[in-house]
Order: sequence, then C-alpha cells, then structure tokens
Amino acid sequence: MASPPPTVLRPEAAPVLDLLTVPQVMARLQVGHSAVYELLRSGQLASIALGRARRIPTHALTDFTRTRLEQAAA
Repeated sequence: MASPPPTVLRPEAAPVLDLLTVPQVMARLQVGHSAVYELLRSGQLASIALGRARRIPTHALTDFTRTRLEQAAA
C-alpha cells in the first residue's frame, strides 16, 4: 500500500502589486506627461519612487478614476 504524498506547506501568496509607468498612465488616461506629473505632484494620483523612476499602482489609477466619476455624477 502506497503512503499518501507528504504535505507541502506553502506560504500564502502575497497579492501582486501591478505598477504602471508614466507613459502607460498617459496612454490609459489619454493625456500628456505634464498632466500625469501634475496629478502626481498634487497628490491626486498616488505613486511610489523606485530610485529616480516613478511607478503608479494600478489600484491608485482605479481609485483616481472612480473618484473623478463620482465627482462628475454629483
């Protein structure tokens, strides 16, 4: 009789944080780089710095658009 396979303990998979570059955000919002950097400067769009590079989490872009849509509907 074969014994059951050993149980392998795996750490819980951490959620993946998708990061966008400024050109990717420009394409998604269909705006220029100045507009994206103004949104970053004003704090309307959250970002993180990786060295000299700026990265925008996809959830931050989603939150930004949701907020804008809610403001437009009010």
